[in-house]
Amino acid sequence: MADAEATKGASPKSPGSGKSSAKPGASPRDTGSSPPPGDGAEGSEPGPGELVAAEHFEDEESDTDSRFGGDAESSTASVSSSILEYRKIHGRTFHSDRYDSQYWTPNDERQSENVDITHHYMTLLLDDRLYLAPIRPDVQKVLDIGTGTGIWAIDFGDQHPSAEVIGTDLSPMMPAWVPPNVRFEIDDCTKPWTWDDNSVDFVHIRFLGGGIKDWTGLFREAYRVLKPGGWLQSGEFDPRFLCDDGTGNDQEAFKLWNKVFNESGPKMGVNFAVIDERIQDAAIVEAGFEKIEGVTYKAPVGPWPRDKKLAEAGRYVQLVMENDMEGYSTFLWNTILGWPAEEYQVFLMQVRKMVRDWRKTHNYFHARYVWGRKPE
Repeated sequence: MADAEATKGASPKSPGSGKSSAKPGASPRDTGSSPPPGDGAEGSEPGPGELVAAEHFEDEESDTDSRFGGDAESSTASVSSSILEYRKIHGRTFHSDRYDSQYWTPNDERQSENVDITHHYMTLLLDDRLYLAPIRPDVQKVLDIGTGTGIWAIDFGDQHPSAEVIGTDLSPMMPAWVPPNVRFEIDDCTKPWTWDDNSVDFVHIRFLGGGIKDWTGLFREAYRVLKPGGWLQSGEFDPRFLCDDGTGNDQEAFKLWNKVFNESGPKMGVNFAVIDERIQDAAIVEAGFEKIEGVTYKAPVGPWPRDKKLAEAGRYVQLVMENDMEGYSTFLWNTILGWPAEEYQVFLMQVRKMVRDWRKTHNYFHARYVWGRKPE
């Protein structure tokens, strides 16, 4: 399997010797090549692909105020009153309990804003592209599994007006006004899919980590509905903080945030370490795909990298965290782990302080894309 690994970051004073990587957003055919150094401050130049903290900043404020059963139960459903009966947990709404799947983030307006911002900075990291798989330009039918607000499906539909684009999710979070070639369905992707065999050209799956118990089963459903020669692309995001230069990983907020995900995953029967353990990679092979490639990106928390594109993406990552870090942790802390409620707000305050201190604390998240083709 071809793979482009994002290189390790380094101390602001001394770039580290991480693995060679593809430039974020590089052509899938060039994922093994080394990119040119990023735009850096004066001094020692970063090595190829390194995520290096800038040494000087402009004067500005740092506060940026499953299962796959064998029964005939359909994965899709009409928008009935039962689906719209959201669960209210700790003041936030979550998808209807009509589904067996237990997804851990809310479906309210505040979280929807974060979904759209996340789409924006991930598109930045991919050099303004929506996908990396080398799909045919005349693609006809596309599935967007886990569509969220539908923003990826809408953008793809605008770029490919001749394609039929279907976005699916557990909750109707999508807008009413969409391109004429885009539609949405309420769907539980952990159940057998309702689309016909060999009927789809491209299956796009994104950000389902923490909600999938059987990744191989998920990818096998994609394999079944894809036409011979069709492509699957899976993009995942690890919600745990990472740090290469030691500025963040000794902080209590850093360790406690990661502990939330490390301990809640086993209790839910899921794994948040999809990227670290290469779960996507193993599952796409087991599902039968070929010509498999993958690339890992670093999404900095705050505009601390020297590279201008990464610094811009980092501003949006910081915005996402400050806008709704509660949405990524309240269900896990209070419902899954049952930790003391009186300590939760203190925890959020500590994490928020760390996120805002990006000049001194150089944290980032991992995102990984893997894609493969169904044999002709």
